[in-house]
Amino acid sequence: MNPTWEDPIPDEEDDENTYDKGFNHGRDAVIFLVDATWEMFEVNEEESPFQLSLKCARTTLTNKIISSSKDLIGIVLFGTEQTRNTRNNTDFQHIYMFQDLSEPGAEKVLETEELMSLDGLSFCEKYGNSVDFSLADALWVCGIMFSNCKFSLAHKRILLFTANDNPHEGNPQLQIQAQTKARDLHENDIDIDLMHIRKPNSIFDCSKFYKDIVMIPDDEVYQMPNAAERFDDLLTRVRCKDHRKRPLGKLQFTIGEGIKIAFKMYKLVVPTSKPATVKLAKEMNQELITVSSTYLSDTGELLLPSDIKKYQEYAGKKIYVADYEAKLIRNFGEPGLLLMGFKPKLYLKPHYHLKPSLFLYPDEKSIQGSIRLCLALLIQCLKREYVPICRMIARQNDPPRFVALLPQEEHVDERGLQTIPPGFHVIYLPYTEDIRSIKIEKKHHPSEALVEKSKEIIKKLQFAYHPESFENPVLQKHWRNIEALALNRDAPEEIIDYTLPTKDVIEKRAGKLIAEFKLLLCPNVPDPSTSTYATSVKRPRLDEDAVPISLQHEVANGLLARYKANILKEFCKRNGIRCPSGAKKAEIMEAIKQYYHEQ
Repeated sequence: MNPTWEDPIPDEEDDENTYDKGFNHGRDAVIFLVDATWEMFEVNEEESPFQLSLKCARTTLTNKIISSSKDLIGIVLFGTEQTRNTRNNTDFQHIYMFQDLSEPGAEKVLETEELMSLDGLSFCEKYGNSVDFSLADALWVCGIMFSNCKFSLAHKRILLFTANDNPHEGNPQLQIQAQTKARDLHENDIDIDLMHIRKPNSIFDCSKFYKDIVMIPDDEVYQMPNAAERFDDLLTRVRCKDHRKRPLGKLQFTIGEGIKIAFKMYKLVVPTSKPATVKLAKEMNQELITVSSTYLSDTGELLLPSDIKKYQEYAGKKIYVADYEAKLIRNFGEPGLLLMGFKPKLYLKPHYHLKPSLFLYPDEKSIQGSIRLCLALLIQCLKREYVPICRMIARQNDPPRFVALLPQEEHVDERGLQTIPPGFHVIYLPYTEDIRSIKIEKKHHPSEALVEKSKEIIKKLQFAYHPESFENPVLQKHWRNIEALALNRDAPEEIIDYTLPTKDVIEKRAGKLIAEFKLLLCPNVPDPSTSTYATSVKRPRLDEDAVPISLQHEVANGLLARYKANILKEFCKRNGIRCPSGAKKAEIMEAIKQYYHEQ
């Protein structure tokens, strides 16, 4: 299992219904530590590694404004001729703090874009390049920035961007100092992640220096991903590290007597929507705070929570229930998972889906050995194609539910990046009354040729679907407009709506098959493109013999509805029965009934 996937960062906006209260609430702080030596400005496919690094920082800033505006981001350059940092430019030479830790905003985005636009010569004139830096000093500056932050931090991370795999080659003292400082930062819960970039016609070897900077637990099997060459690859790795994997809570999985696995629960997919409207005071333009109070209707006296009681009416009497008694009624036991048994995976049907599943990942900090035991259980479930059936109480006062733990195997791409994490999906199982049997009457039986032609069309139009490939165009347009206003753009960036069907691709792949399908479905229908289809078709003349002489028998026996509306209307015309203009069939029938009742 990849030890860097699990990243418990709580959300400070979680309400009182959060599953677990054991997390240290605070903000997420990220520092982009970027190498600014001359090697970083060698152009690779129209962009230098330095520009790729700042482009990732700029994208992260804009994403944070949308998703986590309270998080803190800073940018530090090392290997510059100029010096500016938190120690009054005396101790840490060639370390330039471009942006201190602060909330993302339009000003920081514009500053990053201006720095990103500089080429090698322009940057050298403004900031300079130097190889006389110490990486230990750069890490020390980042540590001081975290210490001087006035906010409570839940997670601290340094993203180190470089294209040089051995910055202190030939200087063992600087190497030891950097390794010692990196170890100190890890002991202070500051993670260091290497975002290495490969230069043209070269190989980035992490074993030369950076394997001792990026600390990996000794008991875990983990391989560093390959060095990135393109912006998409680098940004994917940054998002994997920077994305807030917020746990919903902790659960202990009881397998047997004295055998437990600690898990953390996650939601892998969460719907995204526009932010809620914020009410502002028109005088000061400050956010309004809503305060709710309860008053006695008779006297207008303010009621405290202790003055309010709950009751249940039974047999005409009000039975009052205290708060602690209501909690005891809803209490079904301690939160956790209890193993009930195992079932073959094929017993888990697609129509059992009730609501989105949760994802379980082992929590080594709560119970040591959870990763090993979870991995052993995961391997056996995948090998034998079985799923554990458990009783689950998600949190305190929650009713118990029966769930199936669907195992998921880890997948990595060709670059060594994890695409699918290992763990278990919590599938909520339905009760008997949740499943209904629906009788579907087939009124049309298509021919075998029509079915085969449909299969051919579906096969031609299939493609590899991934949710990230289709962005919500409404949300994208909303945020692009806000971004344009905040950054003083003349017009927002154009967006491509990938949800619209690509008609040219459909025509190229299955145009001929679709035309053949139409001919099989409606063989006698003329082509809409021809002129005969557009000519008006005259309505056939009503048969004189179809209009009955009398409808008295039909009115008496309730058989009037079997005649068409045009026949009934003609009958009314012949017998002088008044009907409103444009009357419907029901109104015509009512007029005929009234006609016979009056006789």
